[in-house]
This record gives sequence, C-alpha cells and structure tokens, in this order.
Amino acid sequence: MKAHLKSTRIAPKKANLIAKMIRGKSVSEALEILESTNKNAARILERLLRSAMANAQNNDNQNPDELVIKSLIVNQAQAYHRGIPMARGRVRSIRKFLSHISLTLGVADKKGIKETKGTKEKKEKKEKDSSQKIKNKVKKDSSKSKTDTEKGSSKKKTTSSPKVSAKSKKSSDSSDSSVSSASS
Repeated sequence: MKAHLKSTRIAPKKANLIAKMIRGKSVSEALEILESTNKNAARILERLLRSAMANAQNNDNQNPDELVIKSLIVNQAQAYHRGIPMARGRVRSIRKFLSHISLTLGVADKKGIKETKGTKEKKEKKEKDSSQKIKNKVKKDSSKSKTDTEKGSSKKKTTSSPKVSAKSKKSSDSSDSSVSSASS
C-alpha cells in the first residue's frame, strides 16, 4: 500500500502545494482533485496514487475505493547545477531541484484511518493533559475574578461623597440663615 518516486524533476515546493490538497482524503476524492488541477505536480502525484492503488489491490487484495491517503511526504533530493553566462566571463549558477515523493495508503475506519495502539495511547494522554490544563486555567481565571470583585467592593466602600463647591456652600449657608431668621 505504498509507492515511492525518487529523484523526479519537480521542485519540492511546487509538489508540496499539490500534496497539501490531497493529504488525508479518500482515494476517489484525491483522484478527482488531481484530475481537475492544472499543474505538472498534479500529473505526477496522480500517477503515483494510481501506482499505490494498484499495489494495494495486487499485493494486499485491498479494495481501492475503501483506501485513504495516510501519508504523503515530499522531500528534497539532489539538485542539478546549471549556469547562465554573464558579462566578463562570469557564470550565474542555477540549481534545478529534484524531489523524493513517498505515498502511503491506509484503510478507512468509521473514524478515519486505522490507528495503532501506540498512537491511541499518545492521543489519550494528550487529551488528558489538555483537559487538565483547561481545568487549571479555569480555576486560575475564577480565582482572579473573585479577587477582582473583592478589590472592586473594597473600592466602593472607601469612596468619598462628592465635593461641594464653595459657591454652592455659601448659597446653602445663606438659605439656611434666611430660613432660621424667618422662623424666629
């Protein structure tokens, strides 16, 4: 259920752009995407995918329609060194990159790709760690909010009454004296 392509004449950056489009997809979906893509890398990956499907069918008696792209790795291979002549006898070097492409197909389960015991244990451990981190974060946030409310309530207790201006004080004093003189 594997297929490898060594030292193919395409730059790894260009091949990786198309590889991102089909990683994790089912084989039939990936073939549709590759057939509708107008790039040289799409033609190369399409031939490689068909080769991997044929390997799965002939060697492992697998149904190609049930397969999923488990991994698709594009690595840089050696580079051809070419040159363009420049003035005064100099040469500007050009490197033409080659790629190693490796494709692995897997059988799709209800949840996706079949997993081994080691990967399941790792995923469970990561989930536990992340849930513990979330719980700790929630506890810290709630304790912070409690301290913030306590600080806010203490601020409310210490607030002073609004300041009265001198003019309003004089007018209130004169009105008080007029009221007192009228009553006597």
